[in-house]
Amino acid sequence: MAVVIHEDTAASEATVHAKKQQPVLAVLTTEDELQLFRGNRDNFADLIAAGKENGFLVYVVTVKQLKLSQKTLDGYTYDENSDTWLLQKFPFPHLVYNRIPLREDELQPEARRKIAACIKHPNVQIFNPKFFNKWSLFKWLRQSQTTKPYIPATSRMLTISGLGKMMLRHKFLYLKPVSGKAGKGIMTIQLQPEKALPYRLKIQGNKGSTTYNCGSIGKLWARIKKESSGERYIAQQGIHLAAYNDRSFDLRALIQKNNRGQWDISGIGARLAGSMSITTHVPRGGSIEDPEKLLVGVFGQDEANKLLTKARTTALTLARQIERGSGRRLAEMSMDLGIDQSGQVWFFEANAKPMKFDEPDIRKRSLERIFQYSSYLLKLKDK
Repeated sequence: MAVVIHEDTAASEATVHAKKQQPVLAVLTTEDELQLFRGNRDNFADLIAAGKENGFLVYVVTVKQLKLSQKTLDGYTYDENSDTWLLQKFPFPHLVYNRIPLREDELQPEARRKIAACIKHPNVQIFNPKFFNKWSLFKWLRQSQTTKPYIPATSRMLTISGLGKMMLRHKFLYLKPVSGKAGKGIMTIQLQPEKALPYRLKIQGNKGSTTYNCGSIGKLWARIKKESSGERYIAQQGIHLAAYNDRSFDLRALIQKNNRGQWDISGIGARLAGSMSITTHVPRGGSIEDPEKLLVGVFGQDEANKLLTKARTTALTLARQIERGSGRRLAEMSMDLGIDQSGQVWFFEANAKPMKFDEPDIRKRSLERIFQYSSYLLKLKDK
C-alpha cells in the first residue's frame, strides 16, 4: 500500500470534473515523510467511496498541497483494485473536511494559517476547524443553566492545595490530560480515610492499570507530577457508573448535522470497561457492546428505554451548547456520556474529530451524513 503513481493525464480529469460542476470535498491532513500523508487511511478510503455514491468528488489533500489561490490542486485518491494511493490533479474544493489527526500537527503555524485562511475564504467551507480543548468544553457547558447539571465538578489541576480542596468535596476523582485522547494518561484518586495509606492513585496503562497507595497528599502530588510529565491536567468529580457484570460502562454518541443543517444523532454505542482498566476506551482494554443490552441488564426494559431517550436528547442539547460556546459552525462530534447507578446522565468528553465507529449501522450513517450536510451547505451558499 501507499505506492504512488503520478498521473500525467490527471489535469484533464480535473478539468472534466470542473465542467460537470460536481461538488468537491477535500479531506485535509498533514504530510508525512514516510507515508506521504498522515491519518486513518481506511477512513479516507471510505470517504472517497461514499463520496462517489453521493455524487461528490473526494480527495485527500495535505496542508502544503492546499493552495488557496490555485484552481487545481495536487491531492491523493485511492485505487481499490491496486490498493494504491495515487497522486493526481483535482479541482479546487467547495468544502474542506479537516481530519488532521494530531493536535500537535494542527498547532503547527502553517496548518493554523491555512485553516484560518479557509475560514475566511469566500469560495470554500471548512468542517471541524480545530480539536476541542477539554477545559474549554467544560467552560462552555457550565455557561448554560440547561447543560450545567450534566457536568461533573471540574477544575484545573494546578496546585497541591487546589487538589486537596477538591478531595474534601469529592473522595473519588478522575485526573485527565487537557489534550488527551482515547484514555491515554488518565488517573483516578480515591480517598480512603480509614486506611493507613489513605490516598489510592490508579494510573491507566496500555491495557491495565497500576495502583499506588500514598500516606500523605504530598507524596500523592509528587507521584502525580512524575506521571503527568509536565502535561496540563484537569481534576474531575468521579462518577460511580452503572455496571454490567461488575464492569462499568459508558455511552458513545455520534452527533452530526443532517440534510437540514440541524444536529441529529447518527448512533449511540456502548463501551464496557476492561476488568483491569479505569476507562472504557477500547484501546485500553474496553469492549464494544449494545447499549440497550447493558441498560436493560442494569435497570430493566422500561427504564432502559427512558434512559436511551434521555441520552439522545441530552447529547443534542450538549452539542448545540458546545457549538454556541465555540463560536464556530461545527458539523459533527462524538461524545462520551455516563449513566450513574441512580440513572443520571453525565457528560464526560466530546471529540471534534470522531474516530470511526465500529458498529456498521452507525458507520454507514456517519458517512452519509457528511455528504448530506455538505449538500445542505452548498445549497445554502447558492441562495
